[in-house]
Amino acid sequence: MTATWTAPRPAARPRHHGPMTQQTVAVLGTGKIGEALLSGMIRAGWAPADLLVTARRKDRADELRTRYGIEPVDNAEAAESADTLILAVKPQDMSALLDELAPHVPADRLVISAAAGIPTAFFEDRLAEGTPVVRVMPNTPVLVDEGMSVISAGRHADETHLARTEAIFQPVGKTLRVPEKQQDAATALSGSGPAYFYYLVEAMTDAGILLGLPRAQAHDLIVQSAIGAAVMLRDSGEHPVKLREAVTSPAGTTISAIRELENHGVRAALLAALEAARDRSRELASGA
Repeated sequence: MTATWTAPRPAARPRHHGPMTQQTVAVLGTGKIGEALLSGMIRAGWAPADLLVTARRKDRADELRTRYGIEPVDNAEAAESADTLILAVKPQDMSALLDELAPHVPADRLVISAAAGIPTAFFEDRLAEGTPVVRVMPNTPVLVDEGMSVISAGRHADETHLARTEAIFQPVGKTLRVPEKQQDAATALSGSGPAYFYYLVEAMTDAGILLGLPRAQAHDLIVQSAIGAAVMLRDSGEHPVKLREAVTSPAGTTISAIRELENHGVRAALLAALEAARDRSRELASGA
């Protein structure tokens, strides 16, 4: 990915070692996910002096400098100066970015990919032999510090690299380690997961309007119900079946609704939908 704006190349930067990081981290690709990680690290106590960013446009670089007090650099300097590189560009831009970075990335750098569907082998084949690569699938709630980031180690990544990755992503939500072979399933469940809930809220809002409620009131009722249900699932430790049964009175309103959901095959549709998402993630990984 060739930048359309090139940051000035100052003299070699000294490596800073802040109290929380003990490393310098560069975020390459400061779209929504990249900026959310940057913001989360700063809120968690990372010093701006320990962080580097890159930007394709000068106006974006100026915005990041003003907002976070971080001096943007170009991709080559980020690769040469940082201990950890977070590659947060779009999947279709990753090959060009790696072509640009490869001459500047020593094998002792940790490379973290936040791009959907791209396996660690894709990076290992294009970077110096032995470069540790960690693959992460975050989801969009990282923007509100409630994300789910699924982490997998490449061939050369060890416990130290995984722990370093967790320290970066934990300020914006939860992290979960899985074998890389499970990344496609995790993408289907959590990477795409927020969209399923938005879809359900959209459908329930339409139902509320059909039942005679104003849109704003239907929206508020559903969103707060969703928040409350999520907190109960997270904090109670109860199985979702038990929580559902607590709402389901004999011959009541809830069981009537659930009967219709079952009659219309909603459970089977969800199973098929997630299988389709997993299969598409596999296709993306193979370049289809």
